Amino acid sequence: MYRISEELAELGRERMGDAPVEGFVYGQGPETPELMLVGEAPGEFELVDGIPFIGRAGKELMKSLASIGLRREDVYITSAVRSRPYRWGTKKERDGTLTERKYNRAPTTKEILAHAPLLDAEMRDVRPKLIVTLGNIGLQRLLGKSYKVSDVHGQLIEAPVQYLADPDDTFYSLTRDVRTIIPTFHPASVFYNPSLREKVEQDWLLIGRTLQKHAGSDPDIL
Repeated sequence: MYRISEELAELGRERMGDAPVEGFVYGQGPETPELMLVGEAPGEFELVDGIPFIGRAGKELMKSLASIGLRREDVYITSAVRSRPYRWGTKKERDGTLTERKYNRAPTTKEILAHAPLLDAEMRDVRPKLIVTLGNIGLQRLLGKSYKVSDVHGQLIEAPVQYLADPDDTFYSLTRDVRTIIPTFHPASVFYNPSLREKVEQDWLLIGRTLQKHAGSDPDIL
């Protein structure tokens, strides 16, 4: 199993500064997987167990993996940000009382940049044959803000990916090598927009066919 170093994890925590985030969840999976999944950021449930993609979204993701004959143990699962971004909000309890609680939110550009060296290390060390981005955050972290999952989901993209040439940079550089990427929607998207389910299923069929095609091939070297 692969795991980033504790020194790199600590660097990620330090780079967050006073951003409204909490906890830390490591990427998880084998050193030489066929497939790497890049999500957004951990949520409330992920912080409890320290495992990426559990809860409702995780169950949806496991169904998608099973549809192409894979299990959690077969793939490397990570995200653009490793700490849970949160916002405070008000929840109405059953008895009518109002309580303040933390809600998930999308990570900011600054937060994604703070944890960029962590994903860069995984991209360099794990070397998957295929990368699947889950939602816009993972997609844009690798390929840039001009990409939108609604436009390119289910497409096979072979392109350089963004990385920080220097941890102090405030802009991304592009790798010399190209990576094979298929964007798809975040697993939770089907809860908010059930009409996306068919598109997600079709995307995963393509992912399965692509993995079969790439079986036995070696990824390019940086």
